[in-house]
Amino acid sequence: MAAPGVLLLLIHGCAVLAVELSTSNQNPVVEEYQSVELSCIIKSTTTNDPRIEWKKIRNDETSYVYFDNTIQGDLKGRAKIQSKSSLVILNTSRSDNGKYRCEVAAVDDSKKIDEINIFLTVKVKPVAPKCTVPKSVPVGKSAALHCQENEGYPSSLYSWYRNSDPLPNDSKTNPKFLNSSFTLDPKTGTLTFSAVSKGDMGRYYCIASNDAGSAKCDEQVLEVCK
Repeated sequence: MAAPGVLLLLIHGCAVLAVELSTSNQNPVVEEYQSVELSCIIKSTTTNDPRIEWKKIRNDETSYVYFDNTIQGDLKGRAKIQSKSSLVILNTSRSDNGKYRCEVAAVDDSKKIDEINIFLTVKVKPVAPKCTVPKSVPVGKSAALHCQENEGYPSSLYSWYRNSDPLPNDSKTNPKFLNSSFTLDPKTGTLTFSAVSKGDMGRYYCIASNDAGSAKCDEQVLEVCK
């Protein structure tokens, strides 16, 4: 009978000792600058001191994170191995986003190698977006207001406000804005007027938001002239 915690594979009726890994969280999510554990649990092995390696795969490039019992690369000095095989990043950076692979080699097992992939997401709060609002637009002319920031992760979604009132993605969907003719693309942050009216005049600002937080630009005044 096998010892507790040892995996047995049956091959042609014979029991084969095998190293096996698991994880408590395959898709950890953390905010930038916080710590996170990439869980790699050795469920079974008969090898006393298995070789443990961590690799990072990003943009089809693979680099060592933990090799020869040493933290490697840009994680050196801000990561450690915990509970024998789990990787803890103490001070996460936006550059830490990506896929990580825990590989364990157990020379005394018949199945000597196992691996598990962990997908890390580091959320980054948006910075104040850059907003562009035309100062003056003639009645009946088209106009575009732009809002953009490139620091947030996941990518920000954008909302526009006029005189502190939130604007819908399409003016025709809200009776309050039936006299306007604008559409908003929340992914690009562009607010487009097909024909500006006097009622569109006011103070405009934009908010960029993602799962980590939000940020707004300063108000700018749009004037509508004859």
